[in-house]
Amino acid sequence: MLNWMIDVSLRNRVLVLLAAVGLAVAGAVAVLHLDIDAFPDTTPIQVQINTTASALGPEEVEQQITFPIEQVLCGLPRLQILRSVSKFGLSQVVVTFEDGTDIYFARQLVNERLGSVVLPPGIERPSLGPVATGLGKVYHYIVSLKGRGTRGEGRGARGEETTTRILPLHGPRPSPLIPLLKT
Repeated sequence: MLNWMIDVSLRNRVLVLLAAVGLAVAGAVAVLHLDIDAFPDTTPIQVQINTTASALGPEEVEQQITFPIEQVLCGLPRLQILRSVSKFGLSQVVVTFEDGTDIYFARQLVNERLGSVVLPPGIERPSLGPVATGLGKVYHYIVSLKGRGTRGEGRGARGEETTTRILPLHGPRPSPLIPLLKT
């Protein structure tokens, strides 16, 4: 069998070369249209709902805000997990959907359901968190001293000055900050 393949290939050199070039071109076209991500996003589809009530403690936030929001969101199509955190003045509900759900469709479903939630007077309406994944939650920044001090002074500058400029003045803190010190 192998001798026959070699014999046919040697007799039909032009045909073999054309087939090899055709396969190479088809491979190049396939590589150009291949959807490859350097860091594949393996995080689930999540929609975050934040509600602030600065005058309420954790138990009151749970009873008056978090529980009604959870009740309204139960039964959403393709809902996988419903989690919540109630802190002083903040209710955060995270809705996780099945893989393959479009993030904007999921946000639309959640937003429609939030329109029917009944909250106590004086509590602002729940708001959706940004479209973000687990890979986009950490903010890196560099503090460069440029010969103006030691590493210890750089840590002080990072802690007192830089962080207060990056973080918002009110509301829940965004992503974790990871400083990189460069001397």
